[in-house]
Amino acid sequence: MKYMLRLFSWKACLILSLISLISLSVLDFYGLYTDKFYFFKIDNYIFPILSIIHFIYLYVFWFKISERELPDPNMRNVEYALYIIFLVYIFKGIEATSILLSYKDFANHIIPSNFLPVAILIVGLHVLLLLITLISFKQRKELVGSYDFDAINDQIDSWD
Repeated sequence: MKYMLRLFSWKACLILSLISLISLSVLDFYGLYTDKFYFFKIDNYIFPILSIIHFIYLYVFWFKISERELPDPNMRNVEYALYIIFLVYIFKGIEATSILLSYKDFANHIIPSNFLPVAILIVGLHVLLLLITLISFKQRKELVGSYDFDAINDQIDSWD
């Protein structure tokens, strides 16, 4: 994990997270088998709506690092919500992988020529998002601090 932390700085994680979240939000409307975008399916809006929490976390993460602030309960709550959304990311990654692996099952059917490249891109973006999210959790702990609010309150000098 230390190698991954050195490989991806917090700024790189922030940028890669933004790119992967935006790309996956757009590609969530894309039907791989039909080569069409479906904007009227309610299921397609789940990932983009849940990713708003991730965008908020990235903003708070950036703000806390750039202003050298300590973590607060609001940041903790957003991160805990992101833990739950991380499970949705895992599910969406497994779903995208199963669609990619079902390619041979439909060999006798007409499949769009861009099925494999787009499916590989989607699976790669899901893996990248999962990896970068885990790295950002670790970086938050190292760069911003842990959520030990009793110790943080002891460090605050209220007479200043």
